Amino acid sequence: MVAGNSHFGNIKDLVMRCVILNISEWEAFKESFTLIKVPAKKILLKKGQVAHHLYFVNHGILRLYYINSRGEDITAFFFKEKLFAGSYESFILQKPSLQQIEALEDTELLSISFDKLQELYKEIPKINILTRVITEQRFITGQEIFSSFILKTAEERYVLFSEKHPDLLLRVPLQYVASFLGMTAVSLSRIRRRLIKSSLIS
Repeated sequence: MVAGNSHFGNIKDLVMRCVILNISEWEAFKESFTLIKVPAKKILLKKGQVAHHLYFVNHGILRLYYINSRGEDITAFFFKEKLFAGSYESFILQKPSLQQIEALEDTELLSISFDKLQELYKEIPKINILTRVITEQRFITGQEIFSSFILKTAEERYVLFSEKHPDLLLRVPLQYVASFLGMTAVSLSRIRRRLIKSSLIS
C-alpha cells in the first residue's frame, strides 16, 4: 500500500532528530517505505524465516518472542508507536530468525526491505548515521533489560516496567508481560496483589 504524507509524521520527527535530510533526500527515504496494516494476532515473522523487512510502528504493538524446546513462548520485547521493529539479527545478517513477531493489536506499519535499505545507504550515506543511532538505542535498551535480570528482583522488575510503560499494562495481555519479566502469570498476579494491598501501585 502506498503511504501518504500523513503516515510519515512520526518517522520524520525521529529521523530529523538524528540526521538532517534535504527535500530530495527525504523524498527518496520516504519512497523506500511501504504502508502495511496488519490485524491483531497476525504473525509477521516465524522462527526459521529470514527477516527481509524492518518496520516502523505508526499505530499498534508488535511482540518479539522466542519459542523454546518445550513449545513455550517467551517474550523478548514489545515494539509500540514511534519505534523501529524487527528481528535485528536476522535482518542485518540475512539469516534464519530465532524469534517470531506478532501484532498484538490492529497495527499500522511502515515497512522497508533489506535491499531498499542497502540502496539508501549508497544513495544517502547519512542514513548510516540514522541506523547507527537506532542500533545503539536498541543495544542500550537490551543492556538495561539484561542488567535488570541480574540486579533486580521480580517485583522490582515489575515496578520498573509499570513506571516506564504504564500504557502497555493496559494494552498487553498480562501473561506476555509476565513472560517478558521472567516470571509466570501466577507469580505476576501475586506480585500485583501484594503491591496493590500495600498501595505501591493502583
